[in-house]
Amino acid sequence: MGSNNTPLANRGKIAIVTGGGSGLGFAIAKAFTQNNISTVIVGRDEEKLKAAKEQLGENCFYKVCDLSNLGTIPSLIENIISEFGQVDILVNNAGINMKKIFTEVTDEDFQKVITTNLNSVFSISREVVKHMLTRNSGCIINISSMAAQYGLPKVIAYSASKTAIDGMTRAMATELSPNGIRVNAIAPGFIYSDMTAKALDSDPERKAKVFGRTPMGHMGKPEDIGAAALYLASDGAKYVTGVVLPVDGGNSIGF
Repeated sequence: MGSNNTPLANRGKIAIVTGGGSGLGFAIAKAFTQNNISTVIVGRDEEKLKAAKEQLGENCFYKVCDLSNLGTIPSLIENIISEFGQVDILVNNAGINMKKIFTEVTDEDFQKVITTNLNSVFSISREVVKHMLTRNSGCIINISSMAAQYGLPKVIAYSASKTAIDGMTRAMATELSPNGIRVNAIAPGFIYSDMTAKALDSDPERKAKVFGRTPMGHMGKPEDIGAAALYLASDGAKYVTGVVLPVDGGNSIGF
């Protein structure tokens, strides 16, 4: 089944990947399921989740939940725990973005992004950690962004949410690591997807800027993020916590 040499080492591990029906979440779920980690993908769109499950196979399960509705999160986690018995890995990938000029962003716009990208990450992590603490074991991976590494125009709420994710990652790691729970983040650079391709193709100036400051000179692939998540979730990273790992072709250090 697995693509690494010891896929059986992961047998019995249970992961949750939010926003796992498409994009980076799907790539992470793929890396997990191919390596014998039973993976519950969570999202709003049941059709998308069903299609993802069909592709990912027998190690994939799904739950429909709109994480921006914070009140539904405790029962979602209770439901998963009662069905699977435990959660070993939580990947907080679900997120939304909104491109608007700073002065045109309404309070509602701002709050909508913060609720999905930050509040829901806090809420689901809190509920999962309650169970991880009973076992003194667990791994949480938050998905950050280049928007937390440097300033990007027209994405003020997204930038605020992702910068907060980095701070929360370090705070959680400091508090939870003594209890055997590791907390890390991945900061993807420009990764090829329909969404990023569309965004860059419609903005040639931005596209030139992206490639100009990426030392590797090309975009990453979703599986690059999947591989990073698999590493951070593995025993190979058992002494790694509180890290924000850029997977960006050098973009965050490029000039």
